[in-house]
Amino acid sequence: MISEKKGAILILSGPSGCGKSTLLKEVYKEINDYYFSISTTTREPRVGEANGVDYFFVSKEEFEQDIKDDNFLEYASVHGNYYGTSLKPINKALEEKKLVIFDIDIQGHELVRNKLDSIVTSVFITTPSLKVLEDRLNSRNTDEKVVIENRIKNAKTEVEYFRDYDYLIINDNLEEASKQLVSIANITRVKTKLFNKDMIVSSWL
Repeated sequence: MISEKKGAILILSGPSGCGKSTLLKEVYKEINDYYFSISTTTREPRVGEANGVDYFFVSKEEFEQDIKDDNFLEYASVHGNYYGTSLKPINKALEEKKLVIFDIDIQGHELVRNKLDSIVTSVFITTPSLKVLEDRLNSRNTDEKVVIENRIKNAKTEVEYFRDYDYLIINDNLEEASKQLVSIANITRVKTKLFNKDMIVSSWL
């Protein structure tokens, strides 16, 4: 059917502490046919980590074979282990007409855009000001001062790129911001580029 939902990609970016994870929880209450993209790695699982939840854990040989088969959107070697975004679960989810959600940085956004632009919708999420972000990071009591300072420094750079995205959400009010994100997630599925032109046009002839 022409009107059925299409597989699409929704990218979220924004400074650490802007509330992406909290907003996504609200989106998940409204949208059930989604796939959250997780990385594939060759490192050993840590205590409490589950395969297919935190990462896809694979052998070095399997990872390198997928590199040869061009099955990665991106990958890198970090401290002797590979990390990457496998296209296999993404393609499977798209075939199942799911909304594929990425929580990635500005470099990742550019990379996915370059490869899969026609099916991508992107959202930059931020706080109303740097001061609000700083207050949120400090109130979490989860990071050392040097880590917070580094995240604030990165945030100053990241916000410069918000106009590379389709939408901007200023997360000042959680209820309002979550409504905005749910609306964007839904509208992502009806972008014109997701539809087959010949099929649409032929239904009018």
